[in-house]
Amino acid sequence: MQRNIKTSLVLLSLLLLSACNSQPVVEPKPAPEQPPAPIVEAPAKQEPTYPYTSPLTGLGTNQPPEQRPIMVMINNAPPARPQTGLNQADIIYEVLAEGEMTRFLSIFQSQKPDVIGPVRSIRPYFIQLGVGYDAMLVHAGGSPDALKTLTRSDYSHLDEIPNGRYFWREQFRKAPHNLYTNTELLEQAMIDKGMRTTAEPIHFSFLPEDAVIADGEPASTIEIEFHSLNKASFQYDADQKKYLRFTDGKEHIDLSDNKQLTATNVLVISTRHRVLDNEGRRDVDVVGPGDGYLFQQGKAKKVKWKRSNGVIKAYADDAMTQEMPLLPGQTWVEIVPNAPGLAQHLKFQ
Repeated sequence: MQRNIKTSLVLLSLLLLSACNSQPVVEPKPAPEQPPAPIVEAPAKQEPTYPYTSPLTGLGTNQPPEQRPIMVMINNAPPARPQTGLNQADIIYEVLAEGEMTRFLSIFQSQKPDVIGPVRSIRPYFIQLGVGYDAMLVHAGGSPDALKTLTRSDYSHLDEIPNGRYFWREQFRKAPHNLYTNTELLEQAMIDKGMRTTAEPIHFSFLPEDAVIADGEPASTIEIEFHSLNKASFQYDADQKKYLRFTDGKEHIDLSDNKQLTATNVLVISTRHRVLDNEGRRDVDVVGPGDGYLFQQGKAKKVKWKRSNGVIKAYADDAMTQEMPLLPGQTWVEIVPNAPGLAQHLKFQ
């Protein structure tokens, strides 16, 4: 009897196990197919559009082309560096003053810097350059000859000495290297003094923005020696398509953004320089004609130059009938003595 019970239990267990194993296997249903995710393309980068084109840079600008330019004399003595506002000038002339130091004559029209300076005094040859643009001349004093010229002429100029309310002095530098202004104050000065605020635009010839300079001597490095203690240089940056500015071997930056100064066009010209007195004041020829080199996109072209319709322009031919077009952007004009010769003041490779 007991054996029959054991046998029955074994059979029951086998039947239960068989029943379990015979249950259908439920496979998971495949997930429904999802439509492929749409490919979203990044929006194309929109280039800024401007209502006007600057006659001095060939670039787009918000400023009407007939707005009167402003010329500011900017100090380049070592205690005045780094300067502020040079990165927003349309054209910059670098010329020797006294003490073998250069000064920057900076022409502003297409941009309006919040700070410009340090402002320094003026000389007769700077007046000649600025008047060619019909610019308001901004300075802090000047040589006796320059002040005499401004007194007996109808030039529009603003001297800080009797017009201090349009300038201010910063505390982080010592005088005379701490005098600053801005375009808002200078434009207000034009209005207050009844000066014209418009002028006939000065036009340069420009290449298209995407132009490629194929001809010329290699010139990725430009070295300019005004004096053995005063040297400037430019290094071509192919990524930016601009020349980077160095002064005495150091990066020359703008204090407004701490970025290195750049130039799209660098024109180096040689002119007659003559020392006038024991103070080292000079007479510098800014009329020409003379020799020079135009540097663009790492290439150099030998040119002739002369002051034409008030402004210095470069020409491809000795007869000076074929104006050399500029690339759109900022232009630096470096004026060096023609003695003992251009080769002693300019080297490039």
